[in-house]
Amino acid sequence: MELAIIGLLGGLITGISPCILPVLPVIFLTGGAQSARIPQYDMAAGAAVGVGTGVGSNGTGGGAAVATRTPAAPAPTATVSRWRPYLVIAGLVTSFTLVTLVGSIALTALGLPQDVIRWVAMAVLVAIGIGLIVPRFEHLLERAFTWVPTRKVDNQRNGFGVGLALGAVFVPCAGPVLAAIIVAGSTGQIGWDTVLLTVSFAVGVAIPLLFFALAGRGLTERVKAFRRRERGLRIAAGVAMIALAVGLAFNLPQTLQRLVPDYTAGIQSELTDNEAAREALALGGLVNDENKDLDQCTNGATELESCGTAPSIRGIESWFNTPGDEAIELADLRGEVVLVDFWAYSCINCQRSIPHSVAWDETYGDLGLNVIGIHSPEYAFEKDRGNVIAGADDFGITYPVALDNNLATWTNYRNRYWPAHYLIDAEGTVRHISFGEGNYEATESMIRELLVDADPSVDLPGETGVEDVTPGVGSTTQETFLGTSKDMNFGGGVRYAPGEGSYGLPESQPADSFALEGTWQLETQYATPAAADARIRLDFHATEVRMVLAGSGTVTVTLDGGDSRTIEVDGTPRSYQLAEGVGEGQHVIDVEVSEGAEAYSFTFG
Repeated sequence: MELAIIGLLGGLITGISPCILPVLPVIFLTGGAQSARIPQYDMAAGAAVGVGTGVGSNGTGGGAAVATRTPAAPAPTATVSRWRPYLVIAGLVTSFTLVTLVGSIALTALGLPQDVIRWVAMAVLVAIGIGLIVPRFEHLLERAFTWVPTRKVDNQRNGFGVGLALGAVFVPCAGPVLAAIIVAGSTGQIGWDTVLLTVSFAVGVAIPLLFFALAGRGLTERVKAFRRRERGLRIAAGVAMIALAVGLAFNLPQTLQRLVPDYTAGIQSELTDNEAAREALALGGLVNDENKDLDQCTNGATELESCGTAPSIRGIESWFNTPGDEAIELADLRGEVVLVDFWAYSCINCQRSIPHSVAWDETYGDLGLNVIGIHSPEYAFEKDRGNVIAGADDFGITYPVALDNNLATWTNYRNRYWPAHYLIDAEGTVRHISFGEGNYEATESMIRELLVDADPSVDLPGETGVEDVTPGVGSTTQETFLGTSKDMNFGGGVRYAPGEGSYGLPESQPADSFALEGTWQLETQYATPAAADARIRLDFHATEVRMVLAGSGTVTVTLDGGDSRTIEVDGTPRSYQLAEGVGEGQHVIDVEVSEGAEAYSFTFG
């Protein structure tokens, strides 16, 4: 029951998320509008066709018949299935479930490319779309399927086939629930619990889509302009299908999703970021044969342990810093030591950890160590390849980086932390795990030990000696987000709500909190001024304050009422230093933000 509820709620949240936007026009038009009961119209006159009446000169029918139109008479209706919205959604749920759970296994067994189902489904959408626009092509499709008992593929009465095609190309937003399903499906670890989780997730997604389809039908039946344009609706549906297929072929929906902030991220996190949910999802596929032994490693241990063969790197969208941007397989690195580093470029914890990974790569890279960065995004903007490459350049990262935008590898390692290090020996066995910052000296010591084990003749240089600047637990204010999806530490005394609003500084602001002054537009992932003279006041304790900013504008920073300095902000989101070398105790920093600048979060060191 717990799995079913998590799956259903996770699906419902996904069903109202931005990643659903690309399929909504098709659902609205093919699932909804095409199931409406639309009177048949005389296309020349534009009026409902009435009943012809023959009237003779003597009233007996001996004269010529005259056709009269009687608008009040009920007109015949199109032959459509009122079940069509349900059939479209049922087809989507069916194919999504089957493709997600067994698609990868079936294609591997047949020796076919993993994306063949997606391309076939896109071709079907294009074919059906052309058929809606060109009736003669639709008839050709009918002839091609005359062997089917129903002999009817005209997309008019039954929408199940359309739903099957949509489900095969439907890619909902990644999250812990979907990640559990994907890992189970790709590794073949499919039990009743995985099936239950997948079906309940698909049903949850389907409910908002079905509501949208039914809304499309109701709108079509009630708006007179739609009732007169059945042919136009069919053409629009065809165009929407073709546009969806072409957009998927060029990955345009991903671009759209990056432009629209994920306003459901906070809800999704609240659903799954608890121990009960994690345990339930572990039954649904997070624990598999690849990662089941990772629990044998102790986080932050100072001696080597043995935690099973390293899980594979999977589901990567793209690579860089490799020859030809080709992918790397861990199996190809047997005989050498590997350090897998999970990171995100705007994460302050990762920023303090990366210098160690870079130093290890520079010092030991030619002696048998392979550092691989798995970039697993926390923000939507961190999924952009250009942003990640720019971030890697800023940190001096030259070792291979994989874009784990769907958190597939993150989940395959059952990871929960930024940063996280997994040290793998020459035999491919995980020997050490370190979550979060710190433990660098012990990690480097174990790297050196494994390098000697792999090649006893290796001549190791001295240790890197990079300073560990990890803050002590509770020594700084916790990371503070300004977006409404996971706002934390707001001390303004009023409701922190999405949209535009006016804010004022409180008379007494709590410690380790922030407050706004002026008119602000609050989005799910950031806050931006809606007028001039907008300010953020932050009460904090830390030696360093950084701020993730984007857009175009300036921020003027004043620490404890002293001198001010202005920072230029331009481009994609990245971390800017506001203050360093701050003394002990509580401090106040005022940040005046100009229009055009976007404020994401405060991080502390």
